[in-house]
Amino acid sequence: MQRYLRRAALWALVIPLMVVPQPGARAEVQRLVMVDVSDEKPAPVSSAPAAAPDRPRAEPVVYRDFSAKRIKPPAPGTTRRITVQIDPNEKPGPIIPRPEPEPWVESPLGPLSETPIGHYAWFWEQIPPGRARAGAGRLDAALSVLAASDRVRAPRLQQLQDIARTRGGDILRSTIGTRVSPALVLAVIAVESGGRSDAVSHAGAQGLMQLMPATARRFGVADSFVPESNIAGGVKYLDWLLGEFDNDPILALAGYNAGEGSVRSYGGVPPFAETRDYVPKVLAAFRVASGLCQTRPQLVSDGCVFVAMN
Repeated sequence: MQRYLRRAALWALVIPLMVVPQPGARAEVQRLVMVDVSDEKPAPVSSAPAAAPDRPRAEPVVYRDFSAKRIKPPAPGTTRRITVQIDPNEKPGPIIPRPEPEPWVESPLGPLSETPIGHYAWFWEQIPPGRARAGAGRLDAALSVLAASDRVRAPRLQQLQDIARTRGGDILRSTIGTRVSPALVLAVIAVESGGRSDAVSHAGAQGLMQLMPATARRFGVADSFVPESNIAGGVKYLDWLLGEFDNDPILALAGYNAGEGSVRSYGGVPPFAETRDYVPKVLAAFRVASGLCQTRPQLVSDGCVFVAMN
């Protein structure tokens, strides 16, 4: 602004000299113009673009009424969007904690289920699957339930005779001094592998009595496909299970199929369809196998000499 005022004052002096010629007027005009130009300082050059002037920002409209409003769709070509209004003065509500899960309580009669488990749910309606009534005496009640119905298919008598004829000696030697009847071992072999020493299940169980590799190592079986070794390991496991579960054959067989840990966790026969079907099948096979003994065993710990061996 000062520079423009100086120029205006300068031209006020120069113009009269140019209009009315006087001696030395041109020289005076040149001197004044040179002085004005030499005193002018160049404006600083900046590489940054000039800042745009600040525009006043429109204050957002705060709706105090939070009731529902009808909003029309935007016109074609526009990008208008719905604005969500949040009251800045509104205090957040209390955080409601999640309810704690109810503790699981083990039933003394085993797990309950709203739907039948396996193909033989009727069997478990009469034979409690829990540990509350565990004991060797439950065998007679279970066999009576099976005898009253033919819905549990047992292995054929001929199949059991063939296994007893080929493996009876190994079975008798392995059961000496144990709580395991040879008739029970024969029943387990018939259900587990059908007498095939090379049988392998989808879960990896091997041999006549379908030992899992970890179970085989646990009971000293080096090769589960060697019949006498497999039978010896299976008998040791059954003997251990009977001691663990009060000589109860139902819980021992459930542990043989599902593992003793599952029996403990569920307080009885686990609610697995395979296990709930396995126990009645082996007990039905035991009924048939007992008929091959010279003296029919009354308990799963009774001795047995197979008639087929004579």
